[in-house]
Formats: sequence, structure tokens, C-alpha cells
Amino acid sequence: MLASLSVQASGAYNREDSKIRERVTADGSSGFKAQPGRYHLYVSYACPWAHRSIIVRSLKGLEDVVSLSVVDPIRDERGWAFRDVPGAEPDPVNDFGFLWEAYRATEPGYQGRVSVPVLWDKEQDRIVSNESAEVIVMLNDAFNEWAGTAELDLYPQELRDEIDELNARVYDTVNNGVYRAGFATTQEAYEEVIPPMFDTLDMLDDRLETQRYLFGDRTTLADWRLFTTLLRFDPVYYTHFKCNVRRIVDYPSLWGYLRDLLTVPGVRDTVRMDHIKRHYYCTHESINPKRIVPVGPELDYDEPSGRESLAA
Repeated sequence: MLASLSVQASGAYNREDSKIRERVTADGSSGFKAQPGRYHLYVSYACPWAHRSIIVRSLKGLEDVVSLSVVDPIRDERGWAFRDVPGAEPDPVNDFGFLWEAYRATEPGYQGRVSVPVLWDKEQDRIVSNESAEVIVMLNDAFNEWAGTAELDLYPQELRDEIDELNARVYDTVNNGVYRAGFATTQEAYEEVIPPMFDTLDMLDDRLETQRYLFGDRTTLADWRLFTTLLRFDPVYYTHFKCNVRRIVDYPSLWGYLRDLLTVPGVRDTVRMDHIKRHYYCTHESINPKRIVPVGPELDYDEPSGRESLAA
């Protein structure tokens, strides 16, 4: 059931768009009304797209409002699986063995990409959305009536155009850029994506030299979308996906920024580096056929960042 990677004749990797994209709204006008206990997140600690949703759920204080369960980080030809392994568990909602069953329950005959996160509606017994960028927006504002930190707005109206513009570039060249590099099947396709990736990282490092976060002295969804890629860059993407021009630790602002974000209350508990490394190095047989998981690198995430002084 694991859909094969979409690679063009040129050797370029093409990510398939998410196909199930309904919305939960506070007033229920979408057909999916926000209610405590009604929705469930299926996630992977390994996946950066799913990690975003875990972080926003934690920052908004929604642990008792939207339930969550974690899949096995090891994915084979059958796709994401529910197994009783450290840090994961059998499916507590539907007793599914594999995540593709949730997709087939929603859309019989579904043949698309089976991805995480999945926002599941327990009342209608179906997936609401598998688009992480939209799931985190829902978590930010649709459940504020019950959120522990309802006052926290990670997608403020006055910044949305600027956030969307920056997110578009970061997604294309960095978030998805690392996959386009790693899954490229020709030298030309690989070399096409490396320069814009590091151009963007250079730009972000410059931007963060004089301000604590991407949009000043408060985090937004843009920061958390970037964070999950930066966290995986040196342990995985630098070697496994051949993104080895520079490491994040080589960027003074980005490296401090990454460590700073890890100190935000609730974030460190969402990080499972064991899941991250085991997933990438044990799943992509075409890249790492022996499935050997590197021991390093040694990174001191606890070194004080000193970035508090950049706050306004």
C-alpha cells in the first residue's frame, strides 16, 4: 500500500499534493465543528510535517481536546503502521493496523499517498485533512474555546500575507528542497535544487541575526514549519539526502535559533531523535540499502543560545 515516489523523467522528485482537505471550524460551517474529544491526530515523531502538528497542539494546550497517537517510525512497503514499539502504540481509536486503512475508510479505493499527519473525525469516522499546513492552522484557532493557551496566536491576521510569502519560499527550497535533493535520481536534478536551498538558508541566517524569531519577538507558524526541518538537517539531511554544502551548526544565527526554539515550553517533549534517525536511515532502501543508522553527529542542543537579548 506504500505509494512509490513520484519521480519525473528528468530525475526530479515531485511531491504529490495532499488530497483530503476539509476543515474544522469553530462554528461548524465547514461541516466539521470544533468540539473537545471529537478529533484525533495520527502522527509520526519522525516526519517533519507531522511534527509541526504535534508542536502546535502542545503550544496551544490542546492535549485534552484533540487526542493523539503515534505510528511506528519504521515504514515498509505497507506504509505507516501501528505497532507496540517504544514511543508508538497500536491504534486506540479504530484498531487499524496500518494508516492506509484510515484513507480507505474515508475514500474507498483510495490510491494516493498515505501521509501523516492525519486529522481524524471520530464522529463521522473519516479523515478531515492530511495537509499539515492546514491542520496546524486549524489547531491554532478552531479550538480556542477549550485551548489552554487561547491567547497564543501563531498566525496573526496582520502578518498572514508576510508569513505565507516566506513559507512559500521556505517550503519550496528547504522543507521540500531536502527531499527533492535526497530523492533525485540524476545528477542534474540533484544539483538544480542545492543552490536555492542554501541561498534560502543564508537569507534566513541573515534575517535572524538581528531578530529573535522570523517575525520579531514572538513565534509564528513560520518558525515551527522551519524548525522541524532544521532539527533534522544535520543528523539526517546533510548526509542521507546529500545536502552537505553547510550544516546548520555552521550558521551562527540558525544554530542559535534552533537551540532557542527547543527551550520553548512543551517543544522538547515533542522531539524523538531516535524515531527520526531510525525512520530515515531504515526506510529509504534505495538511499541506504544496508539500513545502518549513524551514531552521530554529536550536537549540544543544550548550549545556551543567548538569543533572549534580541527580543524587543
